[in-house]
Amino acid sequence: MERRSFLQGTTTLVLSQLLISCTQSNQQTFEVQLLKDSIPGQVVDQFRRSLEQKPQLKFIPVEQLRNLFQQLQNWQKKTNPTPDSFWRRIIPFIKAEKPNPADLVTLGDYWLSYAIKDKLIQPLSVNQLKNWSNLPKQWQELVTRNDQGFVDAQGKVWAAPYRWGSTVIVYNRHKFEKLGWMPKDWSDLWRSELRGRISLLDQPREVIGIVLKKLGQSYNTVDFKKVPSLEAELRVLNQQVKFYSSNRYLEPLIIGDTWLAVGWSNDILPVLGRYPELVAVIPQSGTALWADLWVSPTGKDRGNFLYQWIDFCLSPHIAKQIYLLTKTNSPISTEINVSDFPEQLRNILISNPEVFAKSEFLLPLPAETTEQYKSLFEKIR
Repeated sequence: MERRSFLQGTTTLVLSQLLISCTQSNQQTFEVQLLKDSIPGQVVDQFRRSLEQKPQLKFIPVEQLRNLFQQLQNWQKKTNPTPDSFWRRIIPFIKAEKPNPADLVTLGDYWLSYAIKDKLIQPLSVNQLKNWSNLPKQWQELVTRNDQGFVDAQGKVWAAPYRWGSTVIVYNRHKFEKLGWMPKDWSDLWRSELRGRISLLDQPREVIGIVLKKLGQSYNTVDFKKVPSLEAELRVLNQQVKFYSSNRYLEPLIIGDTWLAVGWSNDILPVLGRYPELVAVIPQSGTALWADLWVSPTGKDRGNFLYQWIDFCLSPHIAKQIYLLTKTNSPISTEINVSDFPEQLRNILISNPEVFAKSEFLLPLPAETTEQYKSLFEKIR
């Protein structure tokens, strides 16, 4: 799924910050390809200063998680024969250029199962991570999977989460003040006043998941036969929707074409400061969660710097900085005061334990179930 920043923050890496330290010929290099805006430049600088050995650090920002997944795929592609193969056979010192993967890459949890199944990444050795125990159990379980990418307590650890967010409701409070009520839960999307006033993500799991949560079911429901009213409820919701998009769902809300949108918190939080009429809430019955993870590309030697960086991100004081500066939640328990965030961001960034307990990651499903979601979504649209 494509999570993108609608507006860019000011505390993140810029191109001039990517190459840090001297470039001596015998100097080791540590390269990280990461989602743009997901790590502050200050954090990278602190990491550099904390190292006894000083490698050449390359932190390369990439616009979308999809592009990072495609990069993992490209690194594992076999080099096809080219017309100059004949010359390589007779002139041995001419060598084909081999892909050189980064040491570490950001990957969204949605892509994790595909990366494991396609052998694009390799498992981590958590015994080299002294701060691994700082991660609560549910986060360790999220990245412990079998070789097919399914969550499995007996599986291997394939990734390390460093921030997370959720699917939220954002609305124009001026419109709802006139109605005399404010949205609080998924069921509010079915109210008659909102017919043709909603923009939703163009994602089957997210949209059908809204209906399932309204009906008291799981986002990861496998058998639709056990939810007989699902299709009827989905059809009613579709009548409420004016616009489906996974990257432009906020625009109709901002210009007034819709009154309410459902989207990802990392897209929505930067917008709230510029448009004070917008309010974001996490639905009381629970929502979908997402996480950004560190993964190690297959075939890359996992040196000490990889584990030092992951451990650095899992330390409470650094996790807190990532939390505050990128305005996304942290999987590490940190001491956060309500006053640390502007008032309009607190609904999203200060987690309610009861709502979090009702929320779920979109876990990989069997192929036939995934097809069920796609076909039902296409059928009602």
